[in-house]
Amino acid sequence: TDVIGFYLECCICSPALGEKWTASVVKSLEAVVGSCVVLPCSFNYPGKLLPTSRLRGIWHRIKKDEEIVYSEDNTKVLDSFKGRTNMLGKLGDKNCTLEITDVKDHDNGPFCFRIELVKTHDNKETTEKYSFVDECAELKMQRDPPEPELFQSNTAVQGKPYAVTCSVRHTCPSHVPVFTWSRGSKDDVIHIQKPVLSGIWETQSIMVFIPEEKDDHTQITCTAAFNGGKVKSRSIQLNVKRIGNIYHIMIPVAVAIGTAVIFGVICTAVMKKYKNRIAELQSREGR
Repeated sequence: TDVIGFYLECCICSPALGEKWTASVVKSLEAVVGSCVVLPCSFNYPGKLLPTSRLRGIWHRIKKDEEIVYSEDNTKVLDSFKGRTNMLGKLGDKNCTLEITDVKDHDNGPFCFRIELVKTHDNKETTEKYSFVDECAELKMQRDPPEPELFQSNTAVQGKPYAVTCSVRHTCPSHVPVFTWSRGSKDDVIHIQKPVLSGIWETQSIMVFIPEEKDDHTQITCTAAFNGGKVKSRSIQLNVKRIGNIYHIMIPVAVAIGTAVIFGVICTAVMKKYKNRIAELQSREGR
């Protein structure tokens, strides 16, 4: 039967079978319905290194090798996946990373990778192929993307550069979220994309600006637009420390200290005057 043939294909006899037919995938990833997801994948095979032109990469459903979700031959791909899957990795580099766009509810998988070694110039079928059914990727569907996180540097001070960072984690590095801010211009913003965990990426948007007194107690909003059109926003309140504030405190304190010093000097002078006068009267009475 097809199922038996499938397992026979996976257990094909080869001297190097147990040593070099290997693959590595992220077995579980979250995917936002309507957006995209990238399934990281790498593999190895026996024999010498072959160019991409001599390799065929196929992704299929687990235990259903005839249900193909990606193939160079689009006629073999399931109708529900046609035009939505793309091999991002270069097979010649042993990279089998797959992209799925316009994610559907039924795209949960698991999906397995199969490699076929094509050594003949006529590109005919080959018996040297392997399906990695022990290394398959499953998707956990999310109806909505995550909200962005907002981080402020210490304290906003009037007239001094200040940074606010907006970040979001996702599983589609081929179509990263696009950020917009409620203030500032593109020249004020820096974008950073970095891997966090295997299959999970973080995109950051850092806005640097110089706050003014009028910005105190205003809202800053960051909006992340995900592939497929879904958006999420988050806002924070900006508290600006005015430079004049310190003088508003220092001046009254200085006045109070100055008044106390002057009052002390006057009191000392008055007391000295009265002491001298008393001493003078006592001196007269003694005569």
